Amino acid sequence: MARAVLYGISVSTGIAIGKSFFLGRAPEFIPHELITLKRVEVESARLQNAINQVIGDFEKAKSQLPDDLTTHADVLDSHLLICKDPKLNGAALRHIRQHRMNAEWAVEESVAQIAETFSRISSPYIQERMEDVRLVANRIIQALLGKTSPGALGSERGVLLAHDLTPADVIGFSAKDIFSFAIELGGKTSHTGILARSLSIPAVVGVSGLCRNVENGDLLIVDALRGIVLVEPSEAELAEYLALQHDFEEYQKRIWIHAACPAETEDGQRIAVLANIESGVEAEEIIKLGGEGVGLVRTEFGYLTRAKSPEEEELSSAYMALAQRFAPSKVTFRTLDLGAEKFLMGKKRLEEPNPALGLRAIRYCLRHQHIFRTQLRAILRASVHGNVAMMFPLISGLMELRLAKSILNEARQELAAADVPFDQNMPVGIMVELPSAVFMADVLAREVDFFSIGTNDLIQYTLGVDRNNKHVAQMHHPLHPAIVRAIKQVADMAHKVGIPISVCGEMAADPYCLPILLGMSVDELSLAPQAIPAVKHLIRRSNAEECRKLLNAALAAPTTRAINNMARQAAFARFPEDVPFFVSQLSVDL
Repeated sequence: MARAVLYGISVSTGIAIGKSFFLGRAPEFIPHELITLKRVEVESARLQNAINQVIGDFEKAKSQLPDDLTTHADVLDSHLLICKDPKLNGAALRHIRQHRMNAEWAVEESVAQIAETFSRISSPYIQERMEDVRLVANRIIQALLGKTSPGALGSERGVLLAHDLTPADVIGFSAKDIFSFAIELGGKTSHTGILARSLSIPAVVGVSGLCRNVENGDLLIVDALRGIVLVEPSEAELAEYLALQHDFEEYQKRIWIHAACPAETEDGQRIAVLANIESGVEAEEIIKLGGEGVGLVRTEFGYLTRAKSPEEEELSSAYMALAQRFAPSKVTFRTLDLGAEKFLMGKKRLEEPNPALGLRAIRYCLRHQHIFRTQLRAILRASVHGNVAMMFPLISGLMELRLAKSILNEARQELAAADVPFDQNMPVGIMVELPSAVFMADVLAREVDFFSIGTNDLIQYTLGVDRNNKHVAQMHHPLHPAIVRAIKQVADMAHKVGIPISVCGEMAADPYCLPILLGMSVDELSLAPQAIPAVKHLIRRSNAEECRKLLNAALAAPTTRAINNMARQAAFARFPEDVPFFVSQLSVDL
């Protein structure tokens, strides 16, 4: 294939160079046949046999998960649910019987109808779940066409490519088998990111045109620092990336050696560095990477791939296990952030003109109190099994917070009446994500035990920019003057009242933003696990007094461009050898 440069999203950093190898390429041709009445039952039986084969493949993969990947069982469970979901297989059977379609065409048509429904939901998360449906359907079609399940790569290591991947596809692979992988589908929240980090290999997802521009055996460079795949690079590019690959690997070795050391600046300012997680999948990884606990458990992960809400016993068991795994380090559970782009599979989605400003997060929980109370009791029950804290998301004002706290108090009373133990002093905080919470920080700080600033939503709501909208994503500026001032205002109020303050989201892991956050004397940073060693390394090489001077200059600056330039100059002056390996969300200056 000719030289090409393809762009995607880095989900596991690094540089990989190797020959391409496609796995489970989507069928190039799906037969479309109108069948006779006599063939209806034959095609129906073919479909059911193919579904049973795929279910068997997933169940086998689940039973064979090695110890370091057993926590991916929930992803396999979600794919098993899709296999058995009437919206897919039931619809396909109806197409066979009512419209006389052959089985492959019937599956394809069912997926198209589901996609049409999902297309009305503008959400990267929902689109990624739609890709799960397509992936399962592709496996069924492959089975109908008599294609075998994906096999091993063979004797030669390579760069694994696919339209999409599941844990079942990757069972048995390790870094000894593959250098890297790249796929056409997926995003930052997709399952493949977790897989790549589990295998400790570079990975890029959402690579547009991958299957069209690459053939088996092509030489590839996967630049998972910048989210680029180079096809058949030139000799000069190959030499450049071989040097960058070596330098990055040496850099990783240096920072990993000291990953367990405390994050303390040269002049003695100590900052706790914790992880953001969705489930217990990343627990082992966090400890290896030097994480000092969990600053954010996104609890909705356990709700989204099932037809009904989990019961209290199931939730409390999962939360207890997580608390015990990290004890005595802290684990902070964020209560459900359902609504907007995230909703229960078994619940009808609300028709809202602007879901991001609609019934989501704490508003959803206050509307659906039976779901909320079940989760609160489960978190309380887990609180005696470790160092547990809890926080409410998207709090907009005092009355909303007090109502949530009153329901929490009722949950405490219910457990006490049933003689169920829980920590009476479990810290309770809020996510500061809305401008209204920033303006009310002085009042809210007196009602809670801690603040956690959710920078992703705070930037979105303060600047009125949807970072997932390609037309305005370039305006999602973490160092916009309004954002710097908002975070500083909240940090000052927390310090004045005497409660700790954490910063989570992409900004907490951004090397250019880090000195400005350190200048605010934040107590904790909570970020993606893979970013922990580098952030701790940079903190240990920072000077808190210099950071405060940089912050003061940033607070006086009138434009994003000015603050970005200050941040870059400070980084080059303090971390010149680290800058080539920075992965930042700073956009091109406007």
